Amino acid sequence: MSIIEIKIVLQDIEPAVTRTLRVPADIRLDRLHLTVQAAMGWTNSHLYMFQADGISWGVPDPDFESDDQPANKTSLNEVFQNSDENSINYVYDFGDNWRHRIIVTKTADPVPGELYPRLIEIIGRCPPEDVGGIPGYYAFLEAVTDPKHPEHDRLKDWFGETFDPNQPQSDELKLEVLKLAKKWQPKKAR
Repeated sequence: MSIIEIKIVLQDIEPAVTRTLRVPADIRLDRLHLTVQAAMGWTNSHLYMFQADGISWGVPDPDFESDDQPANKTSLNEVFQNSDENSINYVYDFGDNWRHRIIVTKTADPVPGELYPRLIEIIGRCPPEDVGGIPGYYAFLEAVTDPKHPEHDRLKDWFGETFDPNQPQSDELKLEVLKLAKKWQPKKAR
């Protein structure tokens, strides 16, 4: 098994929101989706899609005709073996349309004793779910950072806690990714 280090960049957002992970090269895309959800702090409440070289992978939706390939039948390594690119796109929540770029930064051998996937770097806090995409996020930021803003109290109550876009919940995010690594750890032969 080889390990791929990836950097996930939430596009068109300031301040920057990025995550760096180490994942098995053979991770299925449905599991990579769950890993991205945990690392970013999303709640896995919406549909998603990976895209590369004109091909898309996701969860087939019976209500919509789509050419999406099933994410649970393709690995990250297979996507990159059939591509000249070193990155793929990941879209989460087709309403809010959160677009992420997943960039391969390096490939390495696994470190003995480490579990994968592994979250190794966290920059910025992810926008709240259902905030209304990029325009809604900027309106949210403006309101929650200005106590005189007419929407300040309502949005602060809606979110339920203080929101600082520069302060990610690093320990929580690392723990959520670690839970996945433990859950997916290969079973030892008896």
